Amino acid sequence: MNPEHLRLVLASASAVRTRLLTSAGVPHIVAPAHVDEGSVRDALLAEKAPHSAIAETLAELKAQRISLERGGATVLGADQVLSCENVLFEKPASKDHVREHLRALMGKPHTLHTSVCLVRDGIVLWHRSTQAVLHMRTLSDGFITGYVDAVGDVVCQSVGAYQLEGVGVQLFSRIEGDFFDILGLPLLPLLEFLRDNNMLEQ
Repeated sequence: MNPEHLRLVLASASAVRTRLLTSAGVPHIVAPAHVDEGSVRDALLAEKAPHSAIAETLAELKAQRISLERGGATVLGADQVLSCENVLFEKPASKDHVREHLRALMGKPHTLHTSVCLVRDGIVLWHRSTQAVLHMRTLSDGFITGYVDAVGDVVCQSVGAYQLEGVGVQLFSRIEGDFFDILGLPLLPLLEFLRDNNMLEQ
């Protein structure tokens, strides 16, 4: 069995992030951090913090929370926020909200701010923050209705109401950024760090 500090703990309930790690051959366990994200987000917005700082703060907060519970473990925290015309979007609560999201985003570029952080015993070992700009095409009401019906309830699990690895790619005319960043995990730099620190084979 690996020493405790070589065990990666994902402090996120994201099915996409754990699927990415599993597909990449990264052994890990999942221990979602219970953080009042709304309160943190509201406090930072009240301070006029940049949206990127919200993702960075939440990623580290999640990692720190689980790090306190799992001494010696290397904990991966992650967060992603979406901003469009300086408005911060949250995950849609229902399919009706999904439709509202898509109508608000279509025809415009929006930015996904993604941040990840590795923490061990309260010490930040590594962090990475990225941005991707996605240009959503103009959508007909018929397309929006068909899209929401086709994707189902899972559409509410993404802050942008889309999953780029699936039919959600049809929403866009242009994408600027790394595919893995958009899915919520800067995978290649993370793998490099894990190899450099003997958590994966070189």
